[in-house]
Amino acid sequence: MEATSRAGHPLPYDIYREAIERETLRFAEVVEGAEPTTAVPSCPGWTLAELTRHVGAVQRWFSTLLSRLVQEPPRSRDVELGLPESVADYGRWVAAGVPDVAAVLRSTDPGAAMWAWGEDQHARFWARRMLFETLVHRVDAERAVGRESTLDPVLAADGVDEFLVNLPHAHLFAAGVSKLHGDGETIAFQCTDSAEAAGDEWYVRLEPDGFRLLPRAQAAAVPSKAHTAVRGQAADLLLLLYGRRSYQEPAFEVVGDTAALDHWFAHTAF
Repeated sequence: MEATSRAGHPLPYDIYREAIERETLRFAEVVEGAEPTTAVPSCPGWTLAELTRHVGAVQRWFSTLLSRLVQEPPRSRDVELGLPESVADYGRWVAAGVPDVAAVLRSTDPGAAMWAWGEDQHARFWARRMLFETLVHRVDAERAVGRESTLDPVLAADGVDEFLVNLPHAHLFAAGVSKLHGDGETIAFQCTDSAEAAGDEWYVRLEPDGFRLLPRAQAAAVPSKAHTAVRGQAADLLLLLYGRRSYQEPAFEVVGDTAALDHWFAHTAF
């Protein structure tokens, strides 16, 4: 199914469901046969085996939350993983979980009310979150084994949106987010793709009591001199926000005061 999202509007649920299956199998294919002890530079301290275990465990945990439509924060993240004895089999273990994950996603009403740590308190939150958790870690695995990565620009733009919409709630597990504030500085993240993601843009304002994602109409009224803007392709912006790239790389055009960007990236890692 073709992705047709615009900034601020999540993609149709079926796109997430199909993309999760595709990205999970891509991840499993990357790690299959690779040395499990290979370091993952973008996840400091992790090996490829640990990254693979994480991806499979997170998918099984999210699926458990969805199947139960939990209404309050779970007290434990323990779920039955069924890990193989050998770490060399972890890739196949991740792939083997795809049918069960797909079945849960198909049987779940995306509009069903349930607890979520982010903004959207519905089941669809977890499908969207699962996709980008898997997609970014697929890139991590590819980098670890020396492969080039490609990302669909519309999915990547939606991932930028998902990150920024939910970031204000991420203080639950990323303490630095609660310290992200300022004096009214505005940062714009702008897509330059020639494809469907072109023109997508997001504005965040750093205020004394925190930060917030501005509605586009309100952002348009902010004087341009107050902006720091980062422009790049959607895939690059997504990896930038996740700390996999630096705004100083040639892939990005930066306009304005970089101090605001340094402050932003010092407090947004999770």
